[in-house]
Order: sequence, then C-alpha cells, then structure tokens
Amino acid sequence: MRGVLIAASVALMASLIGTPLVIRFFRRRGYGQLIRDDGPQAHFAKRGTPTMGGTAIIGAAMLGYLVAAVVQWWSGRGTPDAQSLLDVLSAGGLLVMGVFAGMGAVGFLDDYIKIRRNRSLGLTKTAKFVGQALVAGLFAVGAQYVAATSTNLSFIGATTFDFGRFFVLWCFIMLAAASNAVNLTDGLDGLAAGTSALIFGAYVVIAFWQFRHPESYPPGVWIHANALAIAAASAMGAVLGFLWWNAPPAKIFMGDTGSLAIGGMLAALAVVTETEMLLIILGGLYVIETASVILQVGSFRLTGRRLFKMAPLHHHFELTGWQEITVLIRFWIVGGVAVAFGLGLFYAEAISRGAAN
Repeated sequence: MRGVLIAASVALMASLIGTPLVIRFFRRRGYGQLIRDDGPQAHFAKRGTPTMGGTAIIGAAMLGYLVAAVVQWWSGRGTPDAQSLLDVLSAGGLLVMGVFAGMGAVGFLDDYIKIRRNRSLGLTKTAKFVGQALVAGLFAVGAQYVAATSTNLSFIGATTFDFGRFFVLWCFIMLAAASNAVNLTDGLDGLAAGTSALIFGAYVVIAFWQFRHPESYPPGVWIHANALAIAAASAMGAVLGFLWWNAPPAKIFMGDTGSLAIGGMLAALAVVTETEMLLIILGGLYVIETASVILQVGSFRLTGRRLFKMAPLHHHFELTGWQEITVLIRFWIVGGVAVAFGLGLFYAEAISRGAAN
C-alpha cells in the first residue's frame, strides 16, 4: 500500500507542477490545437490552445512509478542490489509502463506532424497502424514469455478459450481499440482525463486485491500485481494532476500523445491482470462514444442519413443545446457508474473465489 500511495502522490505533484511548464514551453513554440470547422462553434475559441499535454502525463507517471519502486527497493530486506530492484519493478509493471510510453510516442509523432504541417492529418493510417502494431507486438511477446501472462481470453480471470499463436493479434486489437476509443472521447475539456482517472483507480483496486490474495490467482497474475497497482496509481495521479489544468476552460489538451498512451496502458493492465473483457464494462463510456462513431458512419454510408448531429456522441449533445460543462459532468457520471458496476462484478467474482476478506 505504501508504494501505491507514494506513486500516486509523486505523480500527482509532478503533474501539477510540470504541466504549467509544458504549457509555457509549447505556447512559446506555437504548438496549438487545430479545431474542426464542422464542430460546435464554442470550440473555435480553443484554437491555438497548447496540445501534446500527454507528455506531462507520461513523464509524471514514469517518475511516480520509479520513485515508488526505488523506495520499496531501498527499504527492502537485505542489501539492495540490481536484481532486487528488478524484482520490485517487475516484468509486468515494466511492460505496462513501456506500453504507456510507446503508445504515447506514436501519438506524439501524430500530434507533431499535425502542428508542424498545420493540418488535421498527422501520421498516415498505415504509419499509425505500424506504430501501434510494433508496441502491441513487443508487449505481447513480453507478456507471454517474460511475465508469464495467460494467452487465454479473460473476463475476470482466464477463460478456456486460448488464442495461442494469435495472442499477438489479440493484444494489438486490445491496444488499438482502447487507445482509439480514448482518442475519440478526448473531445471535451477534461472528459478523457476525468474518466480515465476513474478507470486507473479501479485498476489500483483490482491489482492490489490480487496482490493481497495470492491464493486466489495464478502466479502469472499475482507476482506482478503489486507493481501493476503502483503503475496504475502513478497513471491515476498523473492524470488527476493534468486534469487540474485540463478542466474547463482547458489551458492545455492531452492530444493524441495522451489519449493513445492512456488507452494503451488501460488495455495492457487488462491483459496482465486477466480482466480483458471487464475493461469493456469499466470503460463503458469509451464504448458508447466509439459505438456512436461506428453507427454514424454506417448509417450515412447505408442510407445517406446521419443518426446524430455530430459524432462522437458528446458533440451531438453540444449541438442540441447542452452546455459543454453539462455534457462533461453527465458523461463523467456515466463513466463513474460504469466503473462502479465493473468493480462490483470484480468483487462478486472475488467472493466466489473465496477471497472476500
């Protein structure tokens, strides 16, 4: 528990202090957000707001994770050495944080190209696909052969369906789907940051619970659970610190740098904690937002008509007359209910395992 508290606290403070420095750095260089011309008119005033704030989130989370690990290592038994430090960091924890940084790097390139070329298109679809596939492939190999993660499909624990050699493909689908879903949701000040903080908080609870009940979970899950709880706590703290500056009216946007990193890390946490399909419930708001885009595109191509005034769904409600802050708070509520329901399912399953104490 001490490591979780240290990670969250360090990441929160680093993000609170570091984000204004990032704002000033990007503002001096003119790294501002481009705004869709067909979007709500109220958003036009946001044009030029510094973006790529995901760099502050990633940096703060990395610092929180490393500080917590070093403190645990130094206060551990015996004489601290390199091997004991690696044991504290854990292969699972390093893989999850690696996905966080790797997907963030893909998003950073996308954001940077948009800004430098002053256009809405950054990386091509092929380039982004390759970048996400590379990160997912490295993660899948590491998860399977280093972290001993099950290759079976999981809901709350592994099922009997084994992906086998297609586990790499499954990891790519998980990481790409989650990162793109967060990216679609990141259209209002504080929306993606607030909802992701809730889900990261849920994974702090899930991973710490698994750590405290080793008798109820396989070694591939339990052995990394403490490090995963610390990783989730560091991401939660970093996102909350960023939200202080991203809340309406936002002083900075996370950009693809932040949204791809957050979505990728959530998917990685789901894989290593063996709660892959549970992520669909915990991230219910992201599912709704993504479904609205799919339905909008499908309806227009099949019938020539649009189901919504604009997709993703949060823009539809803005165009119907809701104030941005109203949409934000109500979507936070939806996201919070989804997280609460998901945690309830996890706890109910834990009771069935006999790990209710």
